[in-house]
Amino acid sequence: MGSGAAGRMDLEDHHGGIRGFRAEAPDVGVEAMRGAPSGRALAALLAATVGLLWGAPVLSQETVVVRVKLIQGEVPTDPTAPIWNTIPATEFPMSPQVHWPKRILQVTVKSIRVRGVHNTKHIAFLLEYADPTRDPADAAALEFMVGDKKAHFAHGQPMAQVEGGPVNIWYWRSDTPGAADMNAQGFGTLKKQAQQDVQAKGVWKDEKTKVRFKERKLIPRKDAQGQAVKDPKTGDPLFDEETKVVEQEVTGVWRVVFVRALTTSDPNDAQFQPGTFPNIAFAVWDGKKLESGDLKESGSQKAVTSWWYFNAEPPTNYAIYLYGLIAVVVAAGVEYVIIRKVKKGQPA
Repeated sequence: MGSGAAGRMDLEDHHGGIRGFRAEAPDVGVEAMRGAPSGRALAALLAATVGLLWGAPVLSQETVVVRVKLIQGEVPTDPTAPIWNTIPATEFPMSPQVHWPKRILQVTVKSIRVRGVHNTKHIAFLLEYADPTRDPADAAALEFMVGDKKAHFAHGQPMAQVEGGPVNIWYWRSDTPGAADMNAQGFGTLKKQAQQDVQAKGVWKDEKTKVRFKERKLIPRKDAQGQAVKDPKTGDPLFDEETKVVEQEVTGVWRVVFVRALTTSDPNDAQFQPGTFPNIAFAVWDGKKLESGDLKESGSQKAVTSWWYFNAEPPTNYAIYLYGLIAVVVAAGVEYVIIRKVKKGQPA
């Protein structure tokens, strides 16, 4: 699989419309900012402090980050484990791979939903995407950068805008047990690692699901008289791109889980630390066999994303909350002493 067509993967540069995320904190009333610390004011101050300390960033409906939730116990290796239903999904658009031959212009999978969990030792990602048929050559993969060197998502291929660095690829295929842990640093360099650290399992179900994706259509450009506009140098017709968001109900869903330790002893592996924002990219192959005998998608012909991010939730630091509460109590005590002195006519 290391150098075979079925094991090759690259990722096409395409972002959907995205919004970031923001942190929100409770509003502290004016009463808490002036005069004596009344019961309501002190309660408001305490609530604001605790809320600010406990408050987590609020993700918008579309985001560039997969939130990897910290859980207790073992991470799930089964795509149908009930815990996955409690983990919010992040959905990313997918598009055809066009960077190198063999290219593809239409792909089956238009978007992919991703969930993640970890327990400070192991991390698990659940990929969920629509595919109307279950086929032996159906496949999916994750990609990560290795080390600090920036890498292009197309297998770490050096590009004009990116010098190129090594990437770590986790590959799963329907007819092969487990997963392949691989590396690449440029086109044609994909190879299987000597040390295999990744587990994977996929389950396909004949059920309905909704997919949301951006549909792109090329519209011939026309002048004010309705005539086709052509490139003055080549004479080729020019086109404008029309984009719209489409939501469809489809039947057939793959759910694939990848599991690995957060850190390993292998220098070829991507290493993950809770609280950081590593890059992540995705690829999917529809392995349906056509009447010609060829696979619909294989090798470089696949649905891909560019780089996105994931964040493994860090363990709670309870000392922060303790320090915050101590600060509130000390501030309230100081104000109380000052008020008592003022009432007795003593200088503050």
